[in-house]
Amino acid sequence: MKILMYSMNFTPEVTGIGKYSGEMAEWLAARGHEVRVIAAPPSFPHWKVFQGYSAWAWRKSEHHGVKVWRAPTWVPARPRGVSRMAHLFSFMLSSMPLLLTQLRWRPDVVFVVEPPLFCTPAALLFSKVVGSKSWLHIHDYEIDAAFSLGWLRGARARRMALAAERWLFSRFDRVSTISTAMLDMARGKGVDESRLVMFPNWVDVSAIHPVEPASPTNPSNPAAAPAGNGGYRAELGLPDNALVVLYSGSLGSKQGIELLAEAARLLVYARDIHFVICGNGPSRESLMAACVRLSNVHFLDLQPMERLNELLGMADIHVLPQRADAADLVMPSKLAGMLASGKAVVATAHPGTELARAVSGRGLLVPPGDAEALAGAIEELALAPTVRAALGAAGRAFAKAELDQNAILSRFEQELLRCVTGAGVGTQAPSPSLEPQASVESKA
Repeated sequence: MKILMYSMNFTPEVTGIGKYSGEMAEWLAARGHEVRVIAAPPSFPHWKVFQGYSAWAWRKSEHHGVKVWRAPTWVPARPRGVSRMAHLFSFMLSSMPLLLTQLRWRPDVVFVVEPPLFCTPAALLFSKVVGSKSWLHIHDYEIDAAFSLGWLRGARARRMALAAERWLFSRFDRVSTISTAMLDMARGKGVDESRLVMFPNWVDVSAIHPVEPASPTNPSNPAAAPAGNGGYRAELGLPDNALVVLYSGSLGSKQGIELLAEAARLLVYARDIHFVICGNGPSRESLMAACVRLSNVHFLDLQPMERLNELLGMADIHVLPQRADAADLVMPSKLAGMLASGKAVVATAHPGTELARAVSGRGLLVPPGDAEALAGAIEELALAPTVRAALGAAGRAFAKAELDQNAILSRFEQELLRCVTGAGVGTQAPSPSLEPQASVESKA
C-alpha cells in the first residue's frame, strides 16, 4: 500500500503530534508499506526551526524507511492569533509544489493530519485527480479551539469558518480522531457514521514503564529516603527526600500552565515538595518570571526521547493542567506516557469531560483554574504514598490494556486497507474504556 502523509508536524524525536505522525509512518514502513511524508521543518515546541533544517528551502530526506519532503515555512517568534494563522498559511502555500511532485507516484491513500485544516482543500483535490482515497485525522479541532481560546474573534467569522470546516469534513472518505468526545463532535459536524474511525493516541509500554523512584516512601519521614539520588534529580540538585511533581510537555496557552506557578507558591512551605517543569513554548518565559522567587520550582528544556522514560520515572506525581474551554477540543497526548509510567496524575478538568474520564480512578481531578484545589490535591497525594501507588498501578494497567502502540496501529492498518479497497468501516474495537476499576476523589 502506498501512503502519502500530509502532516505539518513530523518530528519523531520530540513529543506531540509530530511524534505520533513519525511513529505511525515508521511503523507502517516497517510493515512493508511505502510511506511518503510532506511536512514543515520541525519547530515545535520552541517556535524556532531545529538545527540542521531550513525554514527557507525545500528539502528531501529519508527517516527509517520513510521518505520525507520538507516545505519552507515561516515560524513566528511569538505565536499569536494572526501570526499562527500566517504560519499555517505559509506551509499550505509552500507545500503545494511538493504535493504536485507526487502525482506520478499515485498513492493509494492521502492521510492528512489536522491541524492545519488549511491543507485539506489541496489534499482533497490531489486525491480526486490521482484517484486515491482521502483520510482526515483530527488531532485538535483547531477552529473551535482558536475561537474558544480567543486567538480568533467574531461571530460571523466563526460561522463562516465552521461552515467551511463542515463542507471539507464531508468530502473525506474517512475521518478519524483520538477520543470519544472528539468523535461525537465529528458527528455533530455532519460526518456520517460510516466514515468515522476511532484512532486514539498510543504509548510504547515497553519503552515507557515504571522505574524505582529516588524519593522517600513517605515525604514526612526524611529518614525513609534512599541513599543517593541519581539522574535528573542529581542534575537539578534536588534533596534526597524530595517529592517531585512533574509537568512535561508544551508550555502553551491551551494548557493553562500559569496555574502551576500559583500552586507552587501555595506549597512553598512544604519543603519536601518540588515542582519540575520540563518543556518549551510561548508561555515558558512568563511562567519562569512568575516562579523566579520560588525555590521549589525547577525548569528543564525539552529532553531527548531516549531519556523520556527516565524523565517520567523521576516523578512521584504527574500534573496535567488544561483550560476548561479546551477540555474536549484536544486530548493531551502526554497523558498516555504519564499513565504508562505508573505514577499518579493530578489533572484539571470538569467531571464528564474526556480528560476527566481518562484520569478518574488513575489520579485526582480538580476544577480548571483553581490553584488552591490543585495545591490541595498535590499535598493530599504527597501524604498518601499507598494511594499514589494504587492510582499509578491503575494507570499502568490501563495503558497496557488500552493504549498499546502495536494494538492500536494494527487496528489502524486494517482500517487503512478497508478504506483503500472500498470496504466500509470495520467493526470498531471498543474505544479505550475510561471507566476506572475504583475511584479516588480529591478532598480539595
